[in-house]
Amino acid sequence: MDDPRLSAEGELALARMALDEGDLQHAAEHVAGAIAHAPTMPEVHEVLAQLATRTADAVALFALGDNVFIGTVVARAHLLAAAGRHAEGLDLLAAATGHVPTADWAGVPWVTEPQLAGRVEPDHLARVLMQVCAAVPDPVPEADREPLRPYLKLADNAVTAHPRHGMLLGAASALARRIGEATRAVEWAARGVEAHPTKLTEVWLGYAYRSAGRPAEAVAALRRAAAHDPEDLSVYADIAGTLADHGRLDDALAWIDRALAKDPTYDCAVHTGHRLRYRRDGQLRHLVALADFQRDHPDNSHEHTDLAECCHDQPWLGRLPSAGEAVVNVLRQMLANDSSPEGGRIWLSGLEPPSAMRAVSEAIPGLAVTVERILTPDIREPRRAGGRTLWRYDETLALPALPPPSPMAAERVRQLGYPAWAHPPAAYDAAVGFATVEPEDLLSLLVHPPAAPETELGRTIIEHDPALWVRCVQVWACLGMLHHRTEEPWADSARRRVLLDLVWGVEDWTTEAALFALVTAAWVDPSARTDVASVVAERLADVAAVSHDRPVSIAWSVAKLALATPDLDPDAVELAREIVASEETDAKPPAKRQRWWRRFLRRRGA
Repeated sequence: MDDPRLSAEGELALARMALDEGDLQHAAEHVAGAIAHAPTMPEVHEVLAQLATRTADAVALFALGDNVFIGTVVARAHLLAAAGRHAEGLDLLAAATGHVPTADWAGVPWVTEPQLAGRVEPDHLARVLMQVCAAVPDPVPEADREPLRPYLKLADNAVTAHPRHGMLLGAASALARRIGEATRAVEWAARGVEAHPTKLTEVWLGYAYRSAGRPAEAVAALRRAAAHDPEDLSVYADIAGTLADHGRLDDALAWIDRALAKDPTYDCAVHTGHRLRYRRDGQLRHLVALADFQRDHPDNSHEHTDLAECCHDQPWLGRLPSAGEAVVNVLRQMLANDSSPEGGRIWLSGLEPPSAMRAVSEAIPGLAVTVERILTPDIREPRRAGGRTLWRYDETLALPALPPPSPMAAERVRQLGYPAWAHPPAAYDAAVGFATVEPEDLLSLLVHPPAAPETELGRTIIEHDPALWVRCVQVWACLGMLHHRTEEPWADSARRRVLLDLVWGVEDWTTEAALFALVTAAWVDPSARTDVASVVAERLADVAAVSHDRPVSIAWSVAKLALATPDLDPDAVELAREIVASEETDAKPPAKRQRWWRRFLRRRGA
């Protein structure tokens, strides 16, 4: 990685050369480059000051326009402040922070000197602080807080200079809250309410109390805010969220119902309501209804994450579960023990799905597998005849029945494949990148998965669970099928026919992948729901029937898919729950296999 200070020094050397030649515009461009690399470096500000002495209008050298360079913005801010135009300078620094909040744009003496607060109108200071708040998350991650501390010092100086300005106190509280200064946030917000009791100052006080872990006082402040403006339904949603965060779901939903009674389409109340109802009873219908609302109301007041929060880390709703086959468990154990994945022999009491067998043989070259017997029903035979054939068998050896995919198709899945998604509609949207991949190539990917990408994700999967990458390829290939010939009505569509062939083919991971694509279709297309629910219920019943005669390694996963299916028949829901309970009682808890994956997601911030 480049050293910012060295990069800045290089720009400064060029700036000094341009100054010596009298080329002020080029000097300004290089100073802007230097300040972008090292905004608090003293030498940068020395050269900027030298440049200012060479012309009567140094500010004009850093003109603003479309797609202006951020270093130009920051340099102009400092020159404006030096010219006594501090308010304009603060506006530009706040704009820079909005663009790159993790850079220390404001870490310079003129921003934090106490006298500045008296030179700028308190209304303007409040707007600057609110602009900074709008640019950063709440709360700001601890590692990203330091560049915001100059603004906190500015806020401190401002409320000292203007101790009775309610909006300024509230905005200062909002900034303090975001960077972990909860005590100061409460103090400033309380002073703001005392000076100027309004809906907004009460909301700021409620948020401050909430961040300080004082929920009762937070709700009281938010109730007062609602009393100031009974038609502002966002406050109702805030009250509901605060109550829910402290276990008072019934009270929270009462506030949501009050908001919805005033406006049944108010997005914050709809999103919060569905999330809380799902949290209370776990019924999938709440999430499906929320997805429908999102689809039918794309112009929400702001981005919502309620559906993603509910689906996070849930098998099929938010992530691809790991495989449960014995042969895959052997592979994982070898990797966990740092055993050399080469050669050896294993014995299986019965044959397992072809994708599992193939994935392990690819991961362990030379592995000999002895299958003691072929149990019935024969896993090598499709569950229904007449569909597409993905695999052919030489005794117990599974071989692809399709040619390899094109290099373009292989590269596309390497770029887009990922074992997690925000929710099923988000997975559908992400799969649009496969719309230009031929359907025959998508089918070939199911039996010829390319190597995992040379990325942190790819290396992590191969290190811990290579089979997960195979499953990942299969899921995205099937999702890609949904984006072909989309003009055809679902019931008679080619995409439905292809996926049904896979669902009723040989018992395999491709069964799960095709079912997930069908389930996803039902999430995004209400007209497909009755059909998909019927297919899933029928396939689940078949899994249950086969399980009476022999083990079905995909049973748990298919049951989880059923529980993610919109409008599934209650009897099928009950059967799915019984299968999940039975499989987990039989010591097949996928959660244990997923611990490394959760750790990876936490590192990635997913």
